Amino acid sequence: MSSFLNLSKLGVALLWVCVGGSALAQTQAKAQTQAQAQTQTQPRDIPGIGRTATPKEVAAWDIDVRPDFKGLPRGAGSVAKGQDVWEGKCAQCHGIFGESGEVFSPLIGGTTAEDIKSGHVARLNDRAFPGRTTLMKVATVSTLWDYINRAMPWTQPKSLSTEEVYAVTAFLLNLGGVVPENFTLSDQNIGEVQARMPNRNGMTLDHNLWPGKGLTSGKGGGSKSPVCMKDCVPEALIASALPEHARNAHGNLAEQNRAVGPQHGADTSKPAGASAASKPAEANAPALVPTPAPKPAAPTALLNKNSCTACHGMDSKLVGPSFKEIAGKYKARADAHAYLAAKIRSGGSGVWGQIPMPAQTLSEADASTIAEWLKIGAPR
Repeated sequence: MSSFLNLSKLGVALLWVCVGGSALAQTQAKAQTQAQAQTQTQPRDIPGIGRTATPKEVAAWDIDVRPDFKGLPRGAGSVAKGQDVWEGKCAQCHGIFGESGEVFSPLIGGTTAEDIKSGHVARLNDRAFPGRTTLMKVATVSTLWDYINRAMPWTQPKSLSTEEVYAVTAFLLNLGGVVPENFTLSDQNIGEVQARMPNRNGMTLDHNLWPGKGLTSGKGGGSKSPVCMKDCVPEALIASALPEHARNAHGNLAEQNRAVGPQHGADTSKPAGASAASKPAEANAPALVPTPAPKPAAPTALLNKNSCTACHGMDSKLVGPSFKEIAGKYKARADAHAYLAAKIRSGGSGVWGQIPMPAQTLSEADASTIAEWLKIGAPR
């Protein structure tokens, strides 16, 4: 009996060795196969990092549409469909008619029927025209289609279907008079629409950028661009200025930059080119050290009475800027007292952020007292 049991144990052990050994061999082989596959997909120049993108991943990013419409997907969208999409997903930022609100630049306007015929937007050369819209500047309809497809709506880019992109593009072109109201834009007729773009002939190759003449030669011939050594075109200097009577008409423009985009402006609180010129001291005149006037104490009762301290801290920002920040910002202004007194009573927004300060009901005398303290007495 014991011999039989020993033989049974030996058989089980042999069976475990065979099964276990086989499973171990399979696991090792599988791991080796995976390692080889991973090695084959890794870039050769950076071993162990990354892998080759799959065709599906490449397709998700390969969505650009060229001016010759290569990359444009098949599809179509009507002006009527585009109006529905526009009102639901676009108008809140760009306006009902593409005129835009206070943040974004206008998309439509400034083009005429004559521009559609000539392919040149005449108002681009009109210095008196107030602004430049997208339809005035864009030369290719593929630019509109591609940007809407990849970047709009701003809060959900790439969320529009192909039909919606065609439709919104058609609606914009209809607003600009390029296509009629019953038009349906598609991959089959987009080339015909391109032939009606108002600024289609507004592009130039004479800009030293690909494929401009500057990369072939300075004069338009040859295979390489020579270094300019003589008769070089002087660098263009672009500048602008406000006339004296218009400076600071609406406050310092440099402090009123838009929240979106690099909208830089001049400091209009002082005349252009103004500098503090000091008169030369008379010979042998003793140097006089002026005695600084004592700073007035904070009108605490007045600040509390008018609830100023509910939104402004003495040294730290609360809802609005601190008194210290306000004093430091306007200390150099010659008209600081009058400006601050007016701002305290009228309120406003945009200088310190988008949270508005409502108009205040305090008297002119109280506003003047607070403004005088901010000018010379507030902490800095």
